[in-house]
Amino acid sequence: MLLSRLINKNPTLSAKGHAMRLQHKIPLAGAIALASVSAHAETITVATVNNNDMIIMQGLTDEFEKAYPDITLDWVVLEENVLRQRMTTDIATQGGQYDVMTIGTYEVPIWAERGWLTPLDDLPESYAKDDLLKPIRDALSYKDTLYALPFYGESSMLYYRKDLFEQAGITMPEQPTWQQVEKWAGQLNDPANGVYGICLRGKPGWGENMAFLSTLVNTYGGRWFDENWQPTIDSPAWNAAISFYVELMNQYGPPGATSNGFNENLALFAGGKCGMWVDATSAAGKLYDAEQSQVADTVGFAPAPIAETPKGANWLWAWSLAVPSSSDAKQAAKTFITWATSEEYVNLVGQTEGWTNVPPGTRQSTYENPEYQQAAPFADFVLNAIQTADPNDPSAKPVPYTGVQNVGIPEFQAIGTQVGQMIAAALAEQRSVDQALSAAQRAAERTMRQAGYYQ
Repeated sequence: MLLSRLINKNPTLSAKGHAMRLQHKIPLAGAIALASVSAHAETITVATVNNNDMIIMQGLTDEFEKAYPDITLDWVVLEENVLRQRMTTDIATQGGQYDVMTIGTYEVPIWAERGWLTPLDDLPESYAKDDLLKPIRDALSYKDTLYALPFYGESSMLYYRKDLFEQAGITMPEQPTWQQVEKWAGQLNDPANGVYGICLRGKPGWGENMAFLSTLVNTYGGRWFDENWQPTIDSPAWNAAISFYVELMNQYGPPGATSNGFNENLALFAGGKCGMWVDATSAAGKLYDAEQSQVADTVGFAPAPIAETPKGANWLWAWSLAVPSSSDAKQAAKTFITWATSEEYVNLVGQTEGWTNVPPGTRQSTYENPEYQQAAPFADFVLNAIQTADPNDPSAKPVPYTGVQNVGIPEFQAIGTQVGQMIAAALAEQRSVDQALSAAQRAAERTMRQAGYYQ
């Protein structure tokens, strides 16, 4: 119902070939030579999220169209929560509005099982499928077949301002704890000068605040469900984790944190407004790029903090490109996603945009590239974080599901978003943590019962 209302309110975003679309023309010099081909060019609609790596991909449209003049790209660029809603609506109804969808490790196995995605079992040998990092490759497969190609992969980590740590006399340990982070946030917090002790996601959504908060709950010893699929959101571990988060953010976080997701916090940290930030490893390249970051020469990094247990403290995710089975331009769409996730594309971005801007976390060859290693001091650290995140063992207690920062069942999208909204209300001090978690527990139980997990 919510998705239908959103689409009805924004008809320009729901029609194929509209919504923030950029048309790219073939240069005049080549127009005459390619006129006959262009007259029969196939247009594919690419839906993606408004993250920096995807904006770069969109900006390289001309490079793709020069290499493949018989294919024209049409872009739909959306904010993360909106993208997810529109992708889910279109794929579930087989609407066919998009030929390429930007989705993640959560959606791929669920949608592949339902026959909603085109299998990618005919990739050319030159694509070097085995070069894809195994944890990412496995997460994007169903029954040993790839159903999406990773555009960039990530885990999570702690970013901090080395200059502020030095001024405060703080030494970052090899493995920080959340208790230490709280103490440091108090020492670094200086709102009078526009610096906040810590920035964390507050924008509600299963892939926004709950991506981070799921890892916080994990490391506090919590889990989403017990072995019988009973929600555990009102458990002591959840209460301890969320109470800690709300208090930490209300004491040392920026105002209006419930509006801040990945992009907003990236802008805050890059602008020198945060002493610390725990979020995706994919932000590292932007923070170390002096053209994008005011703190490029003072950024430090460390593993995601832990509390009661190290299990599930850092997540695993890949924004990936998939071809829905409803597309009427599957071959052209496959051509594009193969190009956009290839080693050649990584090298193209490195040469045109700088090596800190290449899509991280997908290919072993990226981490073996001397130019990338020289430009990215965080490279080995990020690679290790991705390889050690374990979706099959995310919690200190047994769980019936797969996923670190999400739960690999169709119902999680609705549950995670509901819980995220309730916790955002607690962060905004509109309700207590106890009230938020109690309401979230009831909502999750109702959804699971309706879905038939138990009576």
